[in-house]
Amino acid sequence: MEVAIFLAVISFIFIVKSVKIVPQQNAWVRERLGKYAGTLTPGLNFLVPFIDQVAYKHSLKEIALDVPSQVCITRDNTQLQVDGILYFQVTDPMRASYGSSNYVHAITQLAQTTLRSVIGKLELDRTFEERAILNAQVVSAIDEAALNWGVKVLRYEIKDLTPPKEILLAMQQQITAEREKRALIAASEGRKQEQINIATGEREAYIARSEGEKQAAINNAEGEAAAILSVAEASAQAIERIAQAIRQPGGEQAVQLKIAEKAVEAYSKVAADATTTLIVPGNMTEVSSLITSAMKMVQTGKS
Repeated sequence: MEVAIFLAVISFIFIVKSVKIVPQQNAWVRERLGKYAGTLTPGLNFLVPFIDQVAYKHSLKEIALDVPSQVCITRDNTQLQVDGILYFQVTDPMRASYGSSNYVHAITQLAQTTLRSVIGKLELDRTFEERAILNAQVVSAIDEAALNWGVKVLRYEIKDLTPPKEILLAMQQQITAEREKRALIAASEGRKQEQINIATGEREAYIARSEGEKQAAINNAEGEAAAILSVAEASAQAIERIAQAIRQPGGEQAVQLKIAEKAVEAYSKVAADATTTLIVPGNMTEVSSLITSAMKMVQTGKS
């Protein structure tokens, strides 16, 4: 009975030592008598008990590594407190096991030194403007060295860039001054545009008034011309009718009668005015003959 129990225990230990189940996205490094003997892939794997052993276990998933914060000095001798996150993935489990004693620590140190070197080549303002370039340069430098460690560096992201308080205050003042400058420029541009709009409006109004006055003058001139033409046409028609009347029988006598009436009327008005001095023509026979002729014509008309 004791032998059976002993054999069962030995069998259990043998099974535990010989059967290994590797999870998905994992890789286990197998050593045989202390020497690399292969990599166990996900699934069921068998080992030789007490000869083979799993020396290293690696996750093949993407890993986010928090790079500790550090002080970096820019090209213009400004200190920056910088921290970031490094994303990497194990691509070669054998190299990750034997290429470095601790590839995570090695990548962290390399990221810090590379970041200090890259920031040291830039001025303060450019470090804030060119984060993408900084990240790309850090990834390029680390990835080249990490190939010997069986690691692929995917990307590096700077989480924060913190300058000293004095620099932050100066930057804030610079930003405030720049905004005030933009506000003044915008206000002056607004006043300029306002003056332009006013001048344009006045010019257009003056042009409109002048066009109106011009059209009014044209209309008045045309109206006066039409009135003169109408009067002239009326006068011409009257003269033509008078001429036609004169050519009728008795027309000349009618004209003489009319002239005599007008003459008598004029003399009577002058004689009636006490303040008017009446000058009688020297040859009164012409006037009397004019009146006599007019009277005869009136009497002839009555009979």
